[in-house]
Amino acid sequence: MIVVLGSINVDLVARVERLPRAGETLAGLAFTTSPGGKGANQALAARRAGAEVSLFGAVGHDAFAASALELLRDDGVNVVVRTVADTPTGVAVIHVDARGENAITIVAGANAHVRSEDVPGALLGPTTIVLLQLETPQAQALALARRARALGARVVLNAAPATQVDAGWRDAVDVLVVNAAECEAVAAAFGEDTAPERFVRALAAGPAVLACVTLGAKGAVAAEGERFYRVPALAVEVVDTVAAGDAFVGVLAAALAQGAPTARALARAAAAGALACTRDGAQPSLPRAADIATHAATLESRIEISPLRR
Repeated sequence: MIVVLGSINVDLVARVERLPRAGETLAGLAFTTSPGGKGANQALAARRAGAEVSLFGAVGHDAFAASALELLRDDGVNVVVRTVADTPTGVAVIHVDARGENAITIVAGANAHVRSEDVPGALLGPTTIVLLQLETPQAQALALARRARALGARVVLNAAPATQVDAGWRDAVDVLVVNAAECEAVAAAFGEDTAPERFVRALAAGPAVLACVTLGAKGAVAAEGERFYRVPALAVEVVDTVAAGDAFVGVLAAALAQGAPTARALARAAAAGALACTRDGAQPSLPRAADIATHAATLESRIEISPLRR
């Protein structure tokens, strides 16, 4: 089982030819709304990959709340939310350019009221993976990580978005996933080298940790135990990169929950991240298990595995 404590948003997406500069007004090409939020996206990605998933979060008492939860419930995620009066459901205002690149502004709204105690201890044990991000109060996520590990659960942290990271996370996670920008923030907090390859090697050399840095079109690097992994990217036609990272993290957690070996889990995650770039929107773009498996088989055979210490 996967337990997610995380953000639930509605994404307000404007398609533009290019991203606006400071003080500039551009004519948009199209506008859509769709459910999003890192916690919700990753929960749905894991569910579509075949995992049993429970999401704990918060929404406002407003018109956005129902649409924010619609796809999660349709796909069978067990959604447990607190409704916060006089506070709006979280939103993300997103610009997506003609190359699929994006610029995002997040307004936390009800996500600021997510609490670690909402997750009952009965769900936390050796058969559970707890999946966390940093779009909800960091202190609450860290408190849940510590409680979960004390009860035997495995903790996966996607330290995103890039922010000031509590150094206490170093001893509170089993799996850490960041992109290159987030790697710099986490490395600074942990006192490590910010270069992705050296960063994952340093973390894996300590307590048992799988550390991974995603590198967009360059794939990903990861390290665990005595092994270093260089994961290639799946070549796709990019439409929208908004949920690529969330697809990677959610599917990685699902693969680990299903007992996949590390190389296979990384291949599935990389395939999912790439496939999410081929469609518009965050949650609508998240791929399903059969499509992930088809593309992951090719990627797994191309992963370069070498000794961690050279």
